[in-house]
Amino acid sequence: MRLHNILFLIAYTITLTLISLWVGQVSYSWFPPQASAESLLVDELFAFLVTIGAFIFLGITGVIIYCVFFQRAAKYDYSDGPHIEGNITLEVIWTSIPLLLVFWLAGYSYQIYDQMAIRGSMELNSLPIVAEKQTIVIPEPDQAIEVVAKQWAWVFRYPEKNITSTELHLPANQRVHLALKSEDVLHGLYIPAFRVKQDIVPNKTTDFEFTPVKEGRYRLRDSQFSGTYFATMQTDVVVESPEAYEKWLLEAAKRKPSPASNVAASEYFQQTKKAFKTGWPTIIPAKPPVVNYPT
Repeated sequence: MRLHNILFLIAYTITLTLISLWVGQVSYSWFPPQASAESLLVDELFAFLVTIGAFIFLGITGVIIYCVFFQRAAKYDYSDGPHIEGNITLEVIWTSIPLLLVFWLAGYSYQIYDQMAIRGSMELNSLPIVAEKQTIVIPEPDQAIEVVAKQWAWVFRYPEKNITSTELHLPANQRVHLALKSEDVLHGLYIPAFRVKQDIVPNKTTDFEFTPVKEGRYRLRDSQFSGTYFATMQTDVVVESPEAYEKWLLEAAKRKPSPASNVAASEYFQQTKKAFKTGWPTIIPAKPPVVNYPT
């Protein structure tokens, strides 16, 4: 191999590495703000995967473009290419590198999930996180907030004060423990800003944990198609300071339960008033939930 070819390959590899690292860092901006300890870990894993993917994609694309411009056959050249029986060294290289890369990605992914305590045994009871350049160890929660999903509404019950709401309130920088239940079909709890998603299976209580670290208002969606009005099954997640959270609990406990606004029920009854009938059966939404703190 000529010297200028070696220098070209070195320069190309360095350029490709720098571009891939840049693409990996840019990938952080593709998501909502990092509002949980898990989001820091998930985004780190995602950026790593994007970096590897960009390096492979751009590397292969660059080789193809180089061959199209500099290694193509001459015009009207219909002769066969050189007959090559095989190259054991090349075959070993292009087999071993992807294999090692897969094991590397699998090991790194497992480490991330292990830190998030997403394993079924939930062996990890505390999660060290970084917030404002300080390491905080979040203690295990005392009681689980009950999450009830139904067609098509969310209901949250806080055992500390025995109150209910249709928007989820959480204290910042504290490990949150949820007990997920479904009253009818398969639902999914998905909070994009937290990078957490969990299926909710009927006739089963699913324990789920995460750690909010950034105060604000975020969106909770149903990640599973649960019927006609599943797109309306959304609500807010309010992350506030522990002091504000306790104050909200006391305020909500003073309120008498009242029916909450329900978009699915409203849309259904508007639809039934129309003269045009589709002929397709539609499940009647559950009655608007009666809670202490409606959205």
